Amino acid sequence: MTDEAGARADAVRALESTLSELIGQFRRLIAEAAHRISPDMLPGAYKLFTTIVRQDSVTSSALAELMMMDKGQISRTVRELEDLGLIARTPDPRDGRSSLLSATPEGLERLAAARVPNERGLEESIAAWGIDDIHRLSELLHALATGTRPAQ
Repeated sequence: MTDEAGARADAVRALESTLSELIGQFRRLIAEAAHRISPDMLPGAYKLFTTIVRQDSVTSSALAELMMMDKGQISRTVRELEDLGLIARTPDPRDGRSSLLSATPEGLERLAAARVPNERGLEESIAAWGIDDIHRLSELLHALATGTRPAQ
């Protein structure tokens, strides 16, 4: 192995380790945010809810595809979210057999309140960073997530 190949392998291992730490931290933050919305909410329900919020309105089938989840699990979790008053169903104007899921005003309000501590923590973590550094990290993470080459 060349020196460059060895250095690259070491760098990739360090990145993997850092990503593992970040994922652990992220899981903890999701669990805490879910608990702030509802003490019994599981992290998976929180992720489903935030996906519905990001999509604005989405069918259960599209949600199952997006989240790579079983339709039965989606259906059970959607019922939970409805029972909590976080989401509502409306008829899909393009397909009368299906419904669109979207966040309720109460759901959006509770999500915003649940996110405040996480956003505050992130802001504190990067308080000394320059805006260009924040943008660059965002670009690099996006490139990593999409498997694309980052802009130079």
